[in-house]
Amino acid sequence: MDAIEQRCGRVARVTRETDIQLTLLLDGTGVCKIDTPVPFLNHMLTLFSVHGFFDLEVKATGDTEIDDHHTVEDIGICLGQAFALALGDKSGIGRFGLSYLPMDETLVRVVVDVSNRPFLHYVAAVPDQKLGTFDAALALEFMRAFTQHAGVTLHIDLLHGENSHHIIEAIFKGLARAMDQATCVNHLVTGALSSKGLL
Repeated sequence: MDAIEQRCGRVARVTRETDIQLTLLLDGTGVCKIDTPVPFLNHMLTLFSVHGFFDLEVKATGDTEIDDHHTVEDIGICLGQAFALALGDKSGIGRFGLSYLPMDETLVRVVVDVSNRPFLHYVAAVPDQKLGTFDAALALEFMRAFTQHAGVTLHIDLLHGENSHHIIEAIFKGLARAMDQATCVNHLVTGALSSKGLL
């Protein structure tokens, strides 16, 4: 695939709270370079890249002396925007993705529709605790920001699980696999996969 055909999204977001540069290549091999001040999120974004076969580069700073909230949420915004840019009018994609993702005692179901209709259903009772500096509750904030800015309908259900690390890791891996499936080019599809002809 030559440079003109590459499905790539580049986003820069600079606010009084964060400074983020993010590049996403949909048709990658899982190569990533992640540099944010939130180590647990670095781990999750690495997993997302590897298991979704997305090439992802993120460089971010933020007001983590307050807490990790602004940085995590804004990276979710940027990742969602990068997907929206890379997909353009969504021509030729399969649109739907489904993943059941196990992680030891944990099982998560992630279902996505690249619909241009942002909606998040998130039923994953993660124990409220710190994972390094990362508040477990921030996983929901990331997914909410991602969903809104990617323009996807996203359903995340924790079927069972106890360990917060395992639950959030399964969610990110499941999202990666579902998004990979949904964004893959289907050569049987011409234009947007919709009876209306437009998403």
